Amino acid sequence: MTTWTALTTLAGEKPGLALAEALEDLDPSPTGVGVFEVEDGSGLWEVGGYFTEKPDEIALALLAAVHGSAEFAVSKLDDRDWVAQVRRELSPVPAGRFLVHGSHDRGAAGIHQIPLEIDAAMAFGTGHHDTTLGCLLSFDALIRLGLRAENVADIGAGTGVLAMAAAKAFPCRAIASDIDPVATQTAVANMRWNGLGDRVACVTAPGFRQARLHERAPYDLVFANILAGPLRKLAPQMAAHTQAGSIIILSGILNRQATGVERTYQGWGFTRLDRRSIGEWTTLTLRRS
Repeated sequence: MTTWTALTTLAGEKPGLALAEALEDLDPSPTGVGVFEVEDGSGLWEVGGYFTEKPDEIALALLAAVHGSAEFAVSKLDDRDWVAQVRRELSPVPAGRFLVHGSHDRGAAGIHQIPLEIDAAMAFGTGHHDTTLGCLLSFDALIRLGLRAENVADIGAGTGVLAMAAAKAFPCRAIASDIDPVATQTAVANMRWNGLGDRVACVTAPGFRQARLHERAPYDLVFANILAGPLRKLAPQMAAHTQAGSIIILSGILNRQATGVERTYQGWGFTRLDRRSIGEWTTLTLRRS
């Protein structure tokens, strides 16, 4: 199936969300719309639409003018089996004792490795991104130091790979949440695929704002692999849902943003145990004082 994309940028999250909502009303309508912060300190947000028919470029130009965005860049994607291609190109990723792999590499884990099966066709978090890898390596380092967790939350879970890692490493109870209902459905499928359907709950929620997340607190281990801005805003909720000795692993942080995020969490009673950089991304491991 042929696909077209239409991408633009503009300043601010609220204007980006308003443009995305207007984009959904186009004819032909997009099959999907996304709004993402451009993590370069510019304050810009990217708004994109995906179409199975060529979008109306005049209508896009009018939307850009009304909402004050840059002109939309319209591109036609080659007609190919993207899922099959991605599966061929994504090899298993070792992360300490964990091995993240797709269904096409089932059985690739060694005798001392914990397999985490995530298909590339699904939501964000296949393990190939440096932020996910940083979280898994940081978690593995904690286990080597003797960490044992009983109550785990994975905030902004995407595919749920971090909650899955905890549930496979410990006889704990875990819950994975994401603001995107598609990601939640993906996480549910992944838990079943990995034999964890009855051990990891999956919910749709921003941060901790969901009844089941409240009821299960306080957590002794929390993953939050999102972005620096949302992580800073999450700090009060993180403090409210943990207790003395709880450990949190934060990622989705550009290297230059790490000190600011760490200082925010210090103000809410957390101290650093580890700071690890992979490429341009930093993962922070903090303990509640």
